Amino acid sequence: MRRATAHLPANHGKTPIIDTITLAHDERRLRRKLLTGAKGTEVMVDFPGTVTLDHNGALELEGGELVGVLAAQEPLYEIRARDAGHLLRLAWHIGNRHTPAQLEPDRILIKRDHVLKTMLEGLGASVANVTEPFFAEHGAYHAHTHGDGGHALLNRK
Repeated sequence: MRRATAHLPANHGKTPIIDTITLAHDERRLRRKLLTGAKGTEVMVDFPGTVTLDHNGALELEGGELVGVLAAQEPLYEIRARDAGHLLRLAWHIGNRHTPAQLEPDRILIKRDHVLKTMLEGLGASVANVTEPFFAEHGAYHAHTHGDGGHALLNRK
């Protein structure tokens, strides 16, 4: 088992990457956890405080080697609206329920929840099942920065 000594932001540019770990949205926020890479590398993460690992970021191991971090494909709802104003109203209702959401100009992504789906359809939304990486906005009390300004969508590439 190897020990992670640091986490690097998205598109850090350092090499070589010796393995990759693919994590869902909720799994990318951690403090202490044993992770296993695609090639079998075991990595003990034990940071002083909770961190959020960026997609295309990395864990730096003792000795300087890197294990890349990728966002997993997740089952989500894709929410579309009649127009921009309608999408804003739908976003308000989702936020009012403290539901993590990925906000984009023409759609919103949330984790699948049949109760929210029923509510959104009742509000006139088009709701479709999709499977893709999830990059929810950070909450108001998210206190650390990322390599590209801290915005979830900027760290996707």
